[in-house]
Amino acid sequence: MIAFILRRVVQSLAVMLTVGLVAFMLFRYVGDPVNNMVGQDTSLEDRAKLRHELGLDDPPLVQFVRFIGHAARGDFGISYQYARPVGRIIAERLPATLELSLTAALLALAVGVPMGVYTGLHRDGVLSRLLLAVSLVGVSLPTFLTGILLILLFSVVLGWLPSFGRGDVVRLGWWTTGFLTLSGLKSLILPAITLALFQMTLIMRLVRAEMLEVLRTDYIKFARARGLPNRMVNFGHALKNTLVPVITITGLQLGSIIAFAIITETVFQWPGMGFLIVQAIGFADIPVMAAYLVLIAFFFVVINLIVDLLYYAVDPRLRVERGAAGAHGH
Repeated sequence: MIAFILRRVVQSLAVMLTVGLVAFMLFRYVGDPVNNMVGQDTSLEDRAKLRHELGLDDPPLVQFVRFIGHAARGDFGISYQYARPVGRIIAERLPATLELSLTAALLALAVGVPMGVYTGLHRDGVLSRLLLAVSLVGVSLPTFLTGILLILLFSVVLGWLPSFGRGDVVRLGWWTTGFLTLSGLKSLILPAITLALFQMTLIMRLVRAEMLEVLRTDYIKFARARGLPNRMVNFGHALKNTLVPVITITGLQLGSIIAFAIITETVFQWPGMGFLIVQAIGFADIPVMAAYLVLIAFFFVVINLIVDLLYYAVDPRLRVERGAAGAHGH
């Protein structure tokens, strides 16, 4: 188990170093930081002095090592657009994105898994066919169109929910949350549904396919032949064995939800990291772009590591294989 964790940690560090290199290349080869920081009438001597102060005349390897050291401490320099430390800007926007992403992920799981189980157990039922047809629509519609349609229906026509913003938030230390206010909760509903819809249909179809596969296996037939009740067979045996691939996909999809919240945040003017990166790209704010890239990669790496460990804990075959390999080595 320890060897497995260490191997995954080393792989994760290698991924982060690679992403760090890409982010460093953004700093070094996309535009000139000095030109972004000074005016057109700045003299060449002042430009050269600033370049020396920023360490831009050092060898590339020295600059890369320094960049990695600063990034490890969460220091990505000063935003060109806001003239403030990037770490502070990210810390202000991070709670909004994480609350939206986690709400969307929980919604996708809470609805997708039961729908997948139901359509797997009643594959010829009218409701199952209807749910599958609706899921096709959910997979096919682009996220921005889903968001616009929800705004049109619930904000413009019915006037039930706000169409943009985060509503009132409560500050808890450096964290801000909309969970503790009514307007915050109402503002969260439409973006969360928009972000969750694709993942929900994906999870539903995955659970359904896995349930159909598991229900055809010999040990399920044997369990039925022993006279076990349907509820125990379906939920105690079949559903448990479908959870292994579901954990993997769901974990990776959580990373995707955080990374691809950009479209949803833009449609709903949600003040999170996705909306921030869209503004940064328009302004060519390279420190913010680099910080976003590293942070998203960090989320993916951590989530992937957790998924691997859960996979190891849930699937006994992996432990047996590791044990057999260790015994064979001895």
